[in-house]
Amino acid sequence: MGVESRLVKLPAELKGVTHLVIPGGESTAISLLLHSSELLEPVAEFAAGGGALFGTCAGMIILAAEIIDGRFDQVALGAIDITVRRNGFGRQVNSFEADLAVQGVSGGPMTVAFIRAPVVTRVGPDVSVLASVRYEFPDGGTREAPAVCRSKNVLVSSFHPEVTGDDRLHKLFLESF
Repeated sequence: MGVESRLVKLPAELKGVTHLVIPGGESTAISLLLHSSELLEPVAEFAAGGGALFGTCAGMIILAAEIIDGRFDQVALGAIDITVRRNGFGRQVNSFEADLAVQGVSGGPMTVAFIRAPVVTRVGPDVSVLASVRYEFPDGGTREAPAVCRSKNVLVSSFHPEVTGDDRLHKLFLESF
């Protein structure tokens, strides 16, 4: 995509960064790593200072204001005013793909992968929902849940856009902030 990227594992490596992606993975492990690498405060300052942030799946959980079903010591940076439920779509066996039309993304719907994905249960007044997904939840019933949200300098998705090889959401991130 024509962007120079680097891995940020220590606070000094944030110097000069304008856009930061917090990827999917395991949100409690990412929380522990933010603490142990002393990145928690610098990332929070980056967000508060207007640095562009993109959180996918576990990254969405980390950037949220509130986490349901998280560990007591799990990080919620509050960079975007949403509440998320960890593994809200269910366990690994409940993973699925869906075609989503994302506001601001041209070229038709994106095929995306929800893998032990968080569910957005509350969206604050300053948050825009760019896409929602309809899904039959493990506890029964079909509901619609926000899947892509944006507020100020933050973009989050409850799915893994990188899994299907579609880079349009990453392009939206780079072009929006």
